[in-house]
Parts: sequence; C-alpha cells; structure tokens
Amino acid sequence: MNLDDAPLLTARGLNLSFGAIPALVDVDADLWPGEMLAIVGESGSGKTTLLNVLSGKLAPRSGQVWYRDPDCIQHDVHAMPQPALRALHRSDWGFVHQNPRENLRMAVSAGGNVGERLMAQGRRHYGDIRTAAIDWLGQVEIDADRIDDLPRTFSGGMLQRLQIARTLVTHPRLVFMDEPTGGLDVSVQARLLDLIRSLVRRLGIAAVLVTHDLAVARLLADRTMVMQRGEVVEAGLTDQVLDDPRHPYTQLLVSSVLQA
Repeated sequence: MNLDDAPLLTARGLNLSFGAIPALVDVDADLWPGEMLAIVGESGSGKTTLLNVLSGKLAPRSGQVWYRDPDCIQHDVHAMPQPALRALHRSDWGFVHQNPRENLRMAVSAGGNVGERLMAQGRRHYGDIRTAAIDWLGQVEIDADRIDDLPRTFSGGMLQRLQIARTLVTHPRLVFMDEPTGGLDVSVQARLLDLIRSLVRRLGIAAVLVTHDLAVARLLADRTMVMQRGEVVEAGLTDQVLDDPRHPYTQLLVSSVLQA
C-alpha cells in the first residue's frame, strides 16, 4: 500500500462539552501526509478545541484520534502514556501557537531556543547544533548575527518566525498551528504567510491550521473544515468550500469577507 493513500491523522466521533455548552459534536476528520487542513469559524465555534483534542492536549468526552507513525503503526493518541505523548510532540509533531511566548524560552538565546529541540532528540555536538540553528534562523529570515540575542529583543513577527524555526528544526511530520499570524499587522502577516507556505510545501509537512481568516485558509490550505457551535457544517477542497459554499453559515462567513 502506498503510504500516501492512508491518513496520517484520523479522528472519529469526537464529542466534548464545557458545562451545557457543546464544544465538539460528532466531529470526524482526516489528514493526509503533506496536506494542510484549515479549520475555520467564528470565535466560539470549537475550532481551537478541536485542534487541542487532535493534538492530545485535551481529551474528548467520547471519540478517538489515531496517529500513523513512520512504521505505519496506528496509535490511539488519547490512550498514549503522557511521556510518550510528550516525546511525540518533541519529534514527529510540532505546535505553533498564536502567542510565540507560549513556545519560546524568553531567557534563552534565539539559537538556544532552536537548539533545545535538537537536544531533546539526543543531539549533543555543540558545533552541529549551532550550525543547524544558524541555518534555520536564515530559513525564517532572521539574521545569523541575532543567534545569541534574547527573544525579548525581537519584534512580534520575528518572535513568530523564531517559534517556527524552533518547531521545524527537527523536521516534524505533522504541525498544529493555532492562528499563527493573529495579532500581527498586515505587512508582517503577509510575509509570514508566504514563509509558512514555502516551508511547509518544501518540507512536505502535514499541518492542521486554525484560523478565523478565510484569506489565510485560501492561501495555505488544501482542504477546509467549517465549524459552527462545535459541529463541522461543511468540508471539502478549500477553493470549492470558499467559492461555492453550500451551508448557510459558510455562505454568511464568505459574504462577510466580501462586504468587508
């Protein structure tokens, strides 16, 4: 069997509520190798909750998430021991937060932030780690002479690029992205989107992207899922969903962008 014919990540029947408020309602999802899947919807639609459940950060009330590893072994994400799940997040998986400070150590140099993830995988040769850090700073458009600077001296856009370098330096197979361009001004956002698109495509990374911005989904995602009150109301190829929306909620989202 061609490995690309099997999903990398599979979710079936995910349900979760916060009190009386449904956060996920019978959600199914599949992600194939090298694919970017966008999850879109208004605030409170359940998209970030779904991202956290898919990545094992939050357990569903019912349903399962499976991950297929490089040896084609299926793992029940929420049945994994916590040490194994943490190891997975340091190796095969990565997570890009909207606020990069959640993923960066602000008292550690830029190069140290990138190198730490390599060290977590057992790399110990200082020269090799520093060389890899310099290479990745360059790939995210940060000057090599900033390698020993602390992140607190960086702009918001640079912090996000540093987080991306830290996440991708180990060449993960799957990356979860939560509003990676949120809070940045338009010009910085555009450069960052181009950077994410080029790196993900070049490295062949699969990604799950949460965004409220349909333009971001259109630029980056192969497929898009639209969520409303915890339910997936529409899903399909991104251009198809955004150019010919079938569900009234999706039509409303698209029309609100056109009228903006």
